[in-house]
Amino acid sequence: MSQSSLTNQLRQRVSWGSLRHHYWTLAGHLSRCNRLWHLEEREFRHLAIKDLWQFMRRHDPSVIGETRARASEALHWLFRGQEATPDDGVSMGYFPVSGLEAPWRPSYPETTGYIIVTLLEYGSLFQHTQAQRRARAMGHWEAAIQMPSGAVQGGTLAAPARQTPAVFNTGMVLQGWTALLERGWDETLARAATRAADFLVADQGADGHFRTHGDFVRQDRIKTYNVLCAWPLYRLGLLMDHAGYRDAAIRSARAAMAMQQDNGWFAHNDLTRPEAPLTHTLGYTLQGLLEVGQLAGDDAMIQAVARGLEPLLARVDHRGFLHGRFDDQWHPACFSSCLTGSAQIAIVSYRMHQITQTPHHRTLADRMVNFLKGLQQIATPHPGIRGALAGSHPMFPGSYMTAGYPNWATKYFLDALMLQERLTHPSGSTMKSQTCSCGRPSFADDHSTTACSPPDDAPPTPR
Repeated sequence: MSQSSLTNQLRQRVSWGSLRHHYWTLAGHLSRCNRLWHLEEREFRHLAIKDLWQFMRRHDPSVIGETRARASEALHWLFRGQEATPDDGVSMGYFPVSGLEAPWRPSYPETTGYIIVTLLEYGSLFQHTQAQRRARAMGHWEAAIQMPSGAVQGGTLAAPARQTPAVFNTGMVLQGWTALLERGWDETLARAATRAADFLVADQGADGHFRTHGDFVRQDRIKTYNVLCAWPLYRLGLLMDHAGYRDAAIRSARAAMAMQQDNGWFAHNDLTRPEAPLTHTLGYTLQGLLEVGQLAGDDAMIQAVARGLEPLLARVDHRGFLHGRFDDQWHPACFSSCLTGSAQIAIVSYRMHQITQTPHHRTLADRMVNFLKGLQQIATPHPGIRGALAGSHPMFPGSYMTAGYPNWATKYFLDALMLQERLTHPSGSTMKSQTCSCGRPSFADDHSTTACSPPDDAPPTPR
């Protein structure tokens, strides 16, 4: 890291937020460190310390190959996340030093919604019937808990009286319902998807921006990353031949494009710090614009994605490390990496390669994904850790989803692995075994029994 980058990050850390905010941030880190020190799970403590040491040494953990093996590990962690809840939703993640009684958090409707898409994609790529069955169960669970307004609640699953609507969460669950409907009509899911789409259209302002952000993010008037909702809205409009849904999606995309500066950076584009957005929310914005632009045949949207993507790719280092936040001059605004965001940027880069056939998009996406592979733990039998991707690197004191494994990090990592697999084997998967770094064989088909993972066709754990 250059001296100027270090100085800029320190300046931003001090200038952003009140003294009270900095106090509580520091108190939170110290509290988590204290719980880590006294944690009975020695393995998590060892991994956290090792992760910090590797970060400080700028260690390159990259793994080339093993794509299907690591995808299978990620899939089974998501399965365990579902089995950790009393319903068909997926646990928000595994956080052993959160201070809560159970390290597996409750079901998270928002991310369960787009995990449906991942499981369906995995099922299609690897003929994996259990992934498809679980995805459909998640979709029906989402329909059962949908709010009367058609919205999806913010946050983890709450009692109806405590639920508050959130546009983004609604759009992410709409992703899952639309993907299921594209694979087979289901009247229950169709009604749920229509109600969600109607909620989104009604919530959209005259400027094209959605307005109901929910209680779990900073209450800014504009959240540019909401453009990701436009992707399932446009797809549902195609599926149902509904021009209103498609038009609303285009208006959302145009509104997001209006937030882009000449240097490619997007304003109003973060959960809490719009002056230095996460790569996570940057990834949402870029993916939303790219996929709507591709479906609508709008070259201006694709060009906007290129302007926002290239500065990020230029800041991927030789290992594949990417800082987790960037200010409006594309200076790094935090020390750590947001691993979810790195996976998302890799996905957008792979998709740009598929659309434009530009070699550097694939090269840099591979570099990021290979770096993430090295941070995925597959040698441990620990069910909360094996196959997952952490929120930040380092986990302590990372600046995003610190000290745990949010389910959406593993979801996007798995999406990136599947794109890498499709590009490596464009004619289709050969379903042959691979060997993990742990030295054991791993398979990605539906009929294997391996030392790394349980049989893929095994029934879900009873709940």
